[in-house]
Amino acid sequence: MNIGVIGGGMMGLALAYRLSQQGHKITVFESNKQLGGLTTHHDYGPFVWDRFYHVILPSDTYLINFIKEIGLGEQLRWRSTLTGCYIDEKLYSISNSVEFLRFPPLTFIGKLRLAITLLYGSKIKNWRRLETIPVEDWLLKLSGKNTYEKLWKPLLLAKVGENYKRVSAVFIWSYIKRLFSARDSSLHKEQLGYVAGGYKSVFDQLDKLISASGSQIRTGAKVEYIAPCLQGGVWVEHNGEKEHFDKVIFTGPVNILQQVAAPELVNISATDGVEYLGVICMALITRKALVPYYIVNLADQRIPFTGVLGMSNLVSLQETAGLHITYFPKYVSADDPLLQQSDDEVRKLFFRGLRLIFPEITTDDIVAVHINRAAKMQPLQVLNYSSLVPKVVTEHNDFFVLNNSQFVNDTLNNNTVVKHVDNFINKNLF
Repeated sequence: MNIGVIGGGMMGLALAYRLSQQGHKITVFESNKQLGGLTTHHDYGPFVWDRFYHVILPSDTYLINFIKEIGLGEQLRWRSTLTGCYIDEKLYSISNSVEFLRFPPLTFIGKLRLAITLLYGSKIKNWRRLETIPVEDWLLKLSGKNTYEKLWKPLLLAKVGENYKRVSAVFIWSYIKRLFSARDSSLHKEQLGYVAGGYKSVFDQLDKLISASGSQIRTGAKVEYIAPCLQGGVWVEHNGEKEHFDKVIFTGPVNILQQVAAPELVNISATDGVEYLGVICMALITRKALVPYYIVNLADQRIPFTGVLGMSNLVSLQETAGLHITYFPKYVSADDPLLQQSDDEVRKLFFRGLRLIFPEITTDDIVAVHINRAAKMQPLQVLNYSSLVPKVVTEHNDFFVLNNSQFVNDTLNNNTVVKHVDNFINKNLF
């Protein structure tokens, strides 16, 4: 069967690989010159690595099994990492139970209630009832006012800004549930992983395997229109050309789907209720490590970015030419003017926060600064979000839609992507 896949991110390529292995001839259309979508790579000068920070958890079984299946199992690397917290103008390590119990900003009762919140949240199965509860109310009830004001509220402000008052408890529950599994209860350490070579290795391997099966991937191929064919199948127009496919699977955003799909193919409910978060991520390349932690949670409203990700505390320095890479993300609304500011303006803003945390850093320590951004990183999980998600109903037997708007109770990560691809393949027999 001749199948067209629209979108060359993780979802589109995982679909293309799975279907090509079943003997189908696949053509992938990706409008950008690089594959990978939000997981794509960036040339940092002395080395190439991921554009945004990514990590693999031991519980990411769908993703881990997929990486092994495509022949990269031996390139999986695992490492125990540390966690820090910046609060009251000080950096604290909270990487084990002893450090957590000694954490000065919280009272003993506050720490106990925080631990209960994390444990309780990780055990919740019925996420739908959390959709009706504001995240602030949920955290105040479980953790108490002191812990909420000292820790949770600054973190929510950093993650979603003033939108935190409209976000449901599902938002924080999904993070708790996934990240809780990173901690090895027997060792009381966090085990995190990555693929040697970064996600570029994954996409290069998928490109190789898909091409070897007789299928093809086209980059720089912007799809302009998708329409049904009277004789069966679907037409795809791109770059001034028109091709016929027996089946077409669309993996891009809903707003793009609305622009390119003929009304005979799909019925989409109103999308005005869905708001998106964008991200601006500064990648700082330095000669020495800034922190000994993989992640530093920031509980300080003066800092203009969300967190500090010391990627070189996870990734071997051999991968980054002996240099250290640290990510500084800031999550904003998709229409935030900051996304339109120049790299130089963003750099100046972030450096003001950088010097608050690391006053000792000098220009000699810095090798390069890169500003990466994405306008629509993930939907904002407001109250009753699942009822606001646009209902996408395909009206044609040969046209399918699979995209991240369907992730109503999951965080956006590659394990979730592979899980949804596997479920899609099992449900739809081609």
